[in-house]
Amino acid sequence: MAPNATIFKATLHIADMDRHYYEDHAVTLARHPSETDERMMVRLLAFVLHAHEALAFGRGIGAEGEPALWQKDLTGAIDLWIEVGQPDERTIRQASGRARQVAVYAYGGRAADQWWNDIRSTLSRCRNLTVVNIPQDGSRALAQLAQRSMDLHCSIQEGQILMGDGTTAVQVELATLHPATT
Repeated sequence: MAPNATIFKATLHIADMDRHYYEDHAVTLARHPSETDERMMVRLLAFVLHAHEALAFGRGIGAEGEPALWQKDLTGAIDLWIEVGQPDERTIRQASGRARQVAVYAYGGRAADQWWNDIRSTLSRCRNLTVVNIPQDGSRALAQLAQRSMDLHCSIQEGQILMGDGTTAVQVELATLHPATT
């Protein structure tokens, strides 16, 4: 955790009808000084989409060899490696070799589209990789929910995500750019 990180706490009430997962999670996020609310909320969205008792946040921006989120089994083997944003090709290939599954949640509008166009052909060999694009209006709307203390209700049904805090609700549709083939 960065020395000047801002701490955010979130209670997540998750109703994922697609996975039949219905749980509450209390999580603590450390937002690095260089991280935006938008990126932090995309990390939180990734947590919601893959919620599991063993899913944990990485040490954050600048932590070499560690993802935004990951899930390890009891032996320490990495079951799931999650990156947020536009990681470089080398990072994704290394993660693909270390983890059973890798997921990348890209956001940022045209920049994310360009990033994917630049690396798509070389990453097509990563059979355990899923790349998802979050439309810019969705990621920016999620950023509006960011508060130091959050109580969020998250519903997922047929790929539609609805996240709200009681006064504001955000609907996010994801676009899968590259589905895993394993």
